[in-house]
Amino acid sequence: MIDHFLMFAHYNAWANGRLYDAVAALDDAAYRADRGAFFKSVHGTLNHLLVTDCIWLGRFTGEGGPGYRLDAILFQDFDALRRARVAQDQAILDYVAGLDAAALEADIRYRRVVDNDDVRQPLAQALAHLFNHQTHHRAQVHTILTGLGAEGPELDLLAYQRLRAAGRA
Repeated sequence: MIDHFLMFAHYNAWANGRLYDAVAALDDAAYRADRGAFFKSVHGTLNHLLVTDCIWLGRFTGEGGPGYRLDAILFQDFDALRRARVAQDQAILDYVAGLDAAALEADIRYRRVVDNDDVRQPLAQALAHLFNHQTHHRAQVHTILTGLGAEGPELDLLAYQRLRAAGRA
């Protein structure tokens, strides 16, 4: 099971890198424009992903951190946001690499951001959610990119696995 989550942590960083490469080609107006996504713009959606990863990693490690709104804009500047994304992806990789089977089976406890409910669930389920949540919102950004006529990068897990097997990911 650890290998499964390590693969997802590596895939997550790879997919985020490819997505950020594509987003970097947008002009600022297109990047910030409300495109009808849940977090409005590419800018809002990418910030949301970073916010939620900070929240989840804090829950996993027990270090918590400051309370965030799910729509918080942590970085106005794209380059600063990208640097923070790379750092967060590395922190996720480092965290997952330090886990063992017992840790994955153990419960974590946290309070939900939306309604402050106390939740208890196995770490493995919460990790699965973290990676699924990333995929969900990356797809929203991908849709915005293609709607703007921009190149949407291939983000499929199978593409990553093939490239990794060939030593190119």
